[in-house]
Amino acid sequence: MEYIYAALLLHNSGKEVTEDGMTAVMKAAGVEAEVGRVKALISALNDVDIDEAMAQAQPAYAPAAPAMPAQAPAAAPETGEAEKKGKKEKTEKTAEEEEKAEETGMEGLSSLFG
Repeated sequence: MEYIYAALLLHNSGKEVTEDGMTAVMKAAGVEAEVGRVKALISALNDVDIDEAMAQAQPAYAPAAPAMPAQAPAAAPETGEAEKKGKKEKTEKTAEEEEKAEETGMEGLSSLFG
C-alpha cells in the first residue's frame, strides 16, 4: 500500500514516478523500500493513465445511493362542510367550559369578602 501512496504522492505533486523518487518518498516516510517491489510497480504503472484511473475509482467512503427516492409530503386534506361544522361546535363548547370554570372560581372569592 505504501508503494502506491508514494507513486500517487509523486504524481499529484507533478513529479515523474521513478524508482529514485519512490525510494526517496518512502525513506522520508520512514519505510524501507524493497527495490524489486518499486521496480515492479513502476513497470506496472508504465502504461496507466493515473488521472483517468483515479477518476474512474469510487472512493470507499462515498455514501451509498438511497434505495428509494424521497417521496413528496402528502397534500393536506381539503376541509369540507362537516369539518367546519365540527370546528365551530368545538369552539362553542370550549367557550362554555371556560365560562363555567370562571364562575366556579368566582364562587370561592365571594366567601373571602363575605
